[in-house]
Amino acid sequence: MRFHRWNSQQKLKHFFSLPNEIFLLGLAHGELAVYCYLKYLENRKTHQCWPSYWNIGKAVGMSENTVRKYVAMLEARGLITTAYTTMRARDGRPMNGHLMYTICPFHEVVNDHYRVQMEALELQARQKSVAALASQKEVPAQ
Repeated sequence: MRFHRWNSQQKLKHFFSLPNEIFLLGLAHGELAVYCYLKYLENRKTHQCWPSYWNIGKAVGMSENTVRKYVAMLEARGLITTAYTTMRARDGRPMNGHLMYTICPFHEVVNDHYRVQMEALELQARQKSVAALASQKEVPAQ
């Protein structure tokens, strides 16, 4: 049996990686599928890709409207940004192009997620301490 040796450039073209923390963000299954497909298509140097909603839906088994919903959810979470593109027709008229997706740096998304969790915990701790103080003041004197 003969094995094919890949050089380092070929290795980078045949897979994409996801950080383990992606599962801590609580993404819906559709969000995860769309995000994975965008990571699969992204240019590794610019972190951009521009598939249509139809192509994403065909790849992950969803309708265009469902893909649109999950793209909006990913954008709200800060995992991706989108920008409209234009193209020129052969006769020179400007036409709408596909959305250009930019995959945001993942460490920033995780840091924001942890920051929100810490703020929620601090708020909860403050609420407990205020409730404890209020219950101490309400004890009737005998």
